[in-house]
Amino acid sequence: MRKTTMVMNREILGALWLTAVLCLTSASATPRHIVFIVADDLGWNDVGFHNPTMFTPNIDKLAYKGVILNSSYVQPVCTPSRNSWMTGIYPFKLGMQRGVIIPGTNECSPLDLEFFPQKLQKLGYSTHIIGKWHLGSCSWNCTPMYRGFDSFYGYYEGKEDYYTKVIGPGIDFHENKKNLNDTTYSAYLYADRGKMIINNHNKSKPLFLYIPFQSVHSPIQVPKRFEDMYPNIKTQQRRQYCGMVSAVDEAIGNITTALTDNGMMDDTLIIFTTDNGGMPTESGNNYPLRGGKTTIFEGGTRAISFVVGAGVEKSGYTYNGLMHAVDWHPTIVAAAGGTIPDYTNEIDGINQWEAISTGSESNRKELVYNLDSSQQRGSQGHAAIRVGDFKLIQGYPGPFSDWYKPDQIYSDIDDELNENDYYARLATEDKMKQREEWIKEGYKHDRKWAGDGLYNLKNDPTEHEDVSESYPDVVNQLKAKLDEYWKSYVEPKTYAIDPRSDPRKFGGFWTPGWC
Repeated sequence: MRKTTMVMNREILGALWLTAVLCLTSASATPRHIVFIVADDLGWNDVGFHNPTMFTPNIDKLAYKGVILNSSYVQPVCTPSRNSWMTGIYPFKLGMQRGVIIPGTNECSPLDLEFFPQKLQKLGYSTHIIGKWHLGSCSWNCTPMYRGFDSFYGYYEGKEDYYTKVIGPGIDFHENKKNLNDTTYSAYLYADRGKMIINNHNKSKPLFLYIPFQSVHSPIQVPKRFEDMYPNIKTQQRRQYCGMVSAVDEAIGNITTALTDNGMMDDTLIIFTTDNGGMPTESGNNYPLRGGKTTIFEGGTRAISFVVGAGVEKSGYTYNGLMHAVDWHPTIVAAAGGTIPDYTNEIDGINQWEAISTGSESNRKELVYNLDSSQQRGSQGHAAIRVGDFKLIQGYPGPFSDWYKPDQIYSDIDDELNENDYYARLATEDKMKQREEWIKEGYKHDRKWAGDGLYNLKNDPTEHEDVSESYPDVVNQLKAKLDEYWKSYVEPKTYAIDPRSDPRKFGGFWTPGWC
C-alpha cells in the first residue's frame, strides 16, 4: 500500500484542488484546446526527424514547428507509462511496474486516484478518448467514461487485430458502453472519429482529445499502399512496420486538417509521445540507442516526444531538459489553465509547462526508470535512476541489451514478455516454439548483470561505456537515492486470468462489469 500519509492527505488536497479551480486567472478564462497523441511502441529511429528514410511528413512538420523533447522518458512497457501520465505517480509506488494488464484480469489503475482528465472536466473541458485504454476494464468504474472522459471509442486491452479487433477469444472494440463490430483498419477509424469529434465540437468549450493510437504495436498489419512506400527495404516485416508508421502519420495529418478547417488549430496545443521504445522482434527500431521495449536502457525508455501550438512561446528547437511520463499529469493541467496545488506528498509529477513552453530550465533533476524486486529474465528491469547526466542501472536491465539496426531480422511473433502466460495459452505449438527462439535471440547478447552499471548520458547517450569504476562516489550517491525510493516500493500486482471474464459469456466481446 502507499504511504498512510498520502491517503490521509487526499481529502485535503482534493479541497485545495477545488479551491484552485475557482481561482483561475483571467488569462485562462478561455483555455486552449489540447490534443494528446500517443504512438504505441514507436522506435526512436522510426520517425523522419530522426531518420530521413522514414516517411512521416505530418509528424515531422509538427515536430519542427514546435519543441522536440529530446530527454522525455517513459516506462519500458505500455500500462506503466499510461498509468504514469494519468496519475502522475511512479508505477513502483502502485504495484504497476511489472508487466501490463492482460485481458481477463480483475485489476485496474487504483480507483482512489484522480486522473488528469477528471481535473480537465472540472475546468470545463469536453474530454474524449480514441484508441487504446490498457488501464483495466473488469469493472465499469475502471473504464474511461468513469475516469474523466465524456466519450470513448476504441479498445480496453493491450493489443488486437487491426481489422477484426479480435484478441484471444473475443472482440475488443467499443463506443462508450456499446460493443462494435467493424473490420475497417483501425488507423482509418480513429482518424475519422477524431474528425467527427472536432467537426461537432461546441467551440464555446475547450476540447481535450486523447488519441492513444493502436499503431504501431504488433500484430504487424497495414494496407499495402503504405507498405509500398518503402520499396528499398528488403525485409517484409520491416517494410510493413514502416508502412504502419506512415499510416498513423496520415491519420495525424487528417486530424490536424480537421482542426484547421474548423478554425481551431491556432488555439490548440498538440502533445505527441510514445509509450515506450520500439520492439526489436517486431521491427521497431531505436538505433543508435541501446536496447528496446521491455528494457531500462535508453532504447526502451527514451521517448520520441514534442509539443507544438497554442501557448508554446519559444519553438522551432530541441529541448534537452529532463521530463518523465509522470510530469504530463500536472503539466497538461497547467497548460489548460489550472493552478496546481502542492502535491509534493501526493504525486511524483512535476509541472513542466513553463519550462517546455518558454525554453527555460527543466524543473526535473532526477528520474526513476523502474524499480522491481524481481531480477529474473522477463521483467522490465530491476532498478535504474538518472540524476543529472549520470544513470545508474542496478541488476538485470531487461532482455534486449544490444544496439539493433533496422535491417536485422527477427521472428514474427507476439511481442511482450509480460504477456507470455496469457498468450501461451492461446498459442499453437508452433507459435510457442517461435517464442522460445525469440527469447533466445533477445538474451543472446546478455551478460551477467549482478553489479552496478553507470553511464554518463551527456557524453555517452548510447550507453556503450560503463564508467562505474571511474566514478565510485557517483555510484554511491545514486545508490543512496535509489535506497530512498525503495522505501516507497509496492510489490507488483499479479495479473491472473479470471474465468468470469470469458468473452463467450458476453456475446463474443470483452466486456466490463464482471468484477
